[in-house]
Parts: sequence; C-alpha cells; structure tokens
Amino acid sequence: MTHKHILIVEDEQKIATLLKEYLEKAGYRATITGWGDQAVAHVRRSSPDLMLLDIMLPGMDGMAVCREVRKFSSLPIIMITAKVEEIDRLLGLEIGADDYVCKPFSPREVVARVKAVLRRSTAETVEKCLRLGPIALDDISHRVRVSGKELEVTPSEFRLLQVLMSQPGRVFSRDELLARVQGYDCEGYDRTIDSHIKNLRKKLTGLLPDQEIIVTVYGVGYKAIYGVDQNLLNKQQSV
Repeated sequence: MTHKHILIVEDEQKIATLLKEYLEKAGYRATITGWGDQAVAHVRRSSPDLMLLDIMLPGMDGMAVCREVRKFSSLPIIMITAKVEEIDRLLGLEIGADDYVCKPFSPREVVARVKAVLRRSTAETVEKCLRLGPIALDDISHRVRVSGKELEVTPSEFRLLQVLMSQPGRVFSRDELLARVQGYDCEGYDRTIDSHIKNLRKKLTGLLPDQEIIVTVYGVGYKAIYGVDQNLLNKQQSV
C-alpha cells in the first residue's frame, strides 16, 4: 500500500515536527521544509499528494507559494495561519487554496482536515462525465472543458462544480455544499463556499462571457444553469 505524501511547509520546527508525528501515526508519509522558495521546488520535484502551507515563511511567503504552485499544479493545499482576520483566511482561498486552519490548532483537527481534503479530491462518483451546455466535466481525469478548452480548477472547485452540475437547476444550500465539498461542517466555513463560487464564476466568465452558469438564490444558496432557467420561466409565465 502506497502512503499518501504530505508536504509540511512550516518554519516553526516544533509545530512542523508535531504535525509530522501525527500525520505519520495516521498512516501518511510526511516531509518538512521551512522555506517557501524550497517548497515550490519540492512540489515540482516530488509531486506530494497534499501540502500544509504556513502563510508566514522565510524566502517566500505562503500566499506567493500558493500562487506559484497553482501555475502548474492542482495539488490540494491547506493554508496554516496565525492571523484571525477573515480577509486573510479568505485571501488564501481566493488564490487557490482548498482549506485553512488557524493557529493555535489541534493536530488531530489538522489530520481530520487532511483526510477530508484528500477524500474529496480522489473520491469516485457514479457519473464519470457530466455535461451542462458547453461545459464537460470528467471525473476520471479530473478535467473540466468549456467549449473544448480546458478550464484550470482546484480540487475543491472541481468538486463544487461537480455537485452543482449533477443536478442543474436544483438549489444547494451553503451548508449542503460545504458538507459535500469540504467533507465536514464547521461554523463560519460557509464563507469558504462563497470564495470558491467567486473563483469559479471568474474562471467560467473568462470562457463564457455572456452566460451566467452559477446563479445565487438569495437567502438559500446556489444552482447551476445554462441558457434559459426553466424554473424561472415557469414562474414568469404563471404571473
């Protein structure tokens, strides 16, 4: 059995060592680096299965590392931050991170997050290929194409689009999307879904500038549509 490889990018040695010990007890293989610029080279060289990435790092900060890695890899990334401001946490998600944890944290919680992110990034679904208008989503290759052009998405963005496309027109609440995409429920994390939605809309608009694919249903959640929303058309005709 091949153990999943976790790259820990953390310059506080005690924290890095503690995380390594807990991850190895959980059956993972863990590697530590304390420098941001070395982390990018490490990802290119060894292709880890997931990266735990601290924001405050020497050489290159975590935000810059995340941006660089996202240029060539969809590697699942969990940000680690000591900052409590929500904007800092959301910024990590907007540049392509899949999740975040705040210091101080429980090592067991981090392991649970790692398991959840890895589970949803490798989960198999019954429907291997979904289509919505010009959008094609292939679960086997984890690729999304729009009008034949590949759309670069993170594992979390892929899973979110997959859930929405599985039932076009159905409204999913933030809590439901959180449970199905993140793999756990936690107070305050519904804003994580909002960040992923924002990123997906921006990417989709780049290839489909005149079409709204992900629609907000205020006070409820989100749904995926293409062309005329039949539910909305029915309501308009009944007025």
